[in-house]
Amino acid sequence: NYQRTSEFYESLVSKNETSLLTLFFTKMPKGGDLHHHYIGSIYVETFLEWIKKKNWKIDSCSFEIIKNETSKSCKLVSVDELLKDRALYRKLLTLWSNKDYANHYHDQLPPDLQFFSTFGYFIVLSDFFMPEGLRILKQRAIDENVQYIETILNPVGVVSNTYNFGDKVIQNLRAAKTQKDLDVILDSIDAYYLNNKKFNDKVSQFIDNTEKAHCGIDDQNFKIRFQTTCIRTQNPLQVYTDLLSGFVSAEKSKLIIGVNIVAPENNDVALNDYTLHMRMFNHLKRKYPTVDKALHAGELTLGMVRPEDLTFHIDQALNIAGAKRIGHGVDIVYETNAIELLEKLKSTAAIEINLTSNEFILGVEGKKHPYTLYSKYQVPIVISTDDSGVSRNNLTNEYILLATRYKPSYEEIKNYVYNSIEYSFADEHSKKEMERNLDRKFLKFEKQMSKLASQIQ
Repeated sequence: NYQRTSEFYESLVSKNETSLLTLFFTKMPKGGDLHHHYIGSIYVETFLEWIKKKNWKIDSCSFEIIKNETSKSCKLVSVDELLKDRALYRKLLTLWSNKDYANHYHDQLPPDLQFFSTFGYFIVLSDFFMPEGLRILKQRAIDENVQYIETILNPVGVVSNTYNFGDKVIQNLRAAKTQKDLDVILDSIDAYYLNNKKFNDKVSQFIDNTEKAHCGIDDQNFKIRFQTTCIRTQNPLQVYTDLLSGFVSAEKSKLIIGVNIVAPENNDVALNDYTLHMRMFNHLKRKYPTVDKALHAGELTLGMVRPEDLTFHIDQALNIAGAKRIGHGVDIVYETNAIELLEKLKSTAAIEINLTSNEFILGVEGKKHPYTLYSKYQVPIVISTDDSGVSRNNLTNEYILLATRYKPSYEEIKNYVYNSIEYSFADEHSKKEMERNLDRKFLKFEKQMSKLASQIQ
C-alpha cells in the first residue's frame, strides 16, 4: 500500500491533478502544525459571532470593534446590520483578513502592512473566547487529520511602565555593548520582578487562564500546547518584561512549553534592537535551560530592508538566542555564514516553512523560496500555516502548494509529517504516543489511497 500510494501521489503531481491532490492531502495524516498563531488562526466569521455575543458594535468607518457607544466616531452597526450590507461586510473582510487582496481592485495597504494590520482589529477579542476558540481549532484540525497544534499566544500581559523602573533603564539596555554588560542590567531587572508580588500574580493568572481554557481539549486524537511571546516592536524594557514573564510561565506550566518573538521583523525598532533581543534570549536560556525557543527569524527579503540587515538574523537566532526551531528562515541565502548555518541547522534545529505567508508578506514564492536549499541540505523541515484565519487557508493547502511547486517525493512528504512531531516541544511521552498514532493513521490512509488509485487510474 505504501508503494501504491507513493506511485499514485507521483502521478498526481506529474499530471498537476490539483483537485485530486487536494483530496489526497485532506485525507493524509499531517501530524502537527508548529508555526501557528492562535488569534491569527480564527476566521473573521467567528470573530463576528463573538462580537454579536458581547453585543458590541463595529464602527462603519474605521471598522474597529466598539465596546462603548460613547466612544463612537462614525455610525455604529451591529453584526446583523453589517451582514445585511454586503458591500460593508466585504470591506470588513478585506481589512480583517487577506481576502480579495489580489483578485479585484480596491484600496489596500502594501502586503506586509496589510497582513500585520489585521490583528489590530480583532486582538481585543483574544482573551474573551479562548476556550471556544481552542475547540474550534481542535475540530478543524481533526477534520483535516492534524493531531497536534503548538499555538502562539499573546504575551503574559505584564506592563513594564506600571513598575518603578528608573528613567534610564531603556537607554542602558540599548547602550550595553556586550552580553556581559547586558547580563548585569538584566540580573537587576530579574531580581526586581521575581520578588514582586504583582508580577508573580500576573504570571500565575496567565497560567491559570491558559490552563482553564485548555481544560477538556486533549484526548487520544488531539493535543494542543502553547508558546508565549514578546512583541519585538516595543521598547526593550517591555520586550524583556514579556520574555521574562514568558520564560517563568513556561517553567511553571506543563502546557506552556516555549517562548517566541513576533511582529514585523522589518520594523525600525525590531531591526535596531535585533541583537539586543537575541542577547535577552541568551540571558534567559541560561537561567531557564529547560524552556524551549522557536524564533521568527529571517522573515525578510531583498528590497524590504537594507542589504546589511539580511546578513545575520538567522545566525543570531541560532547561535546567540539558542533557537531550536526557526520560523520562516527566508533570508538564509543572504546570510554571511549561510553555509555554516545550513550545516548547523541540519543537526540542531528545524525550519518552519510557511509558503502562503511568505508569498503574501515577502513576495517570495516558487524558486525564489529557499525550501529547495533547505531540502537539498537535509535541514529538518516542518510545514506550517502561520495565520490561517488571516490567510483564509489551512495546513492541507500548504502541502498542496509544496507538492505542486517543488514536487517532493511521497517519502519526503511523510518525513515532514513525522518531523512535526519529532521537532515539537511536546514531552517525550506525548511524542511517542503521537508517533504511534501517526503509524496507525498512515497504514489506514495508504490502504485507502491504494484502493482509490486502483479505481480511478
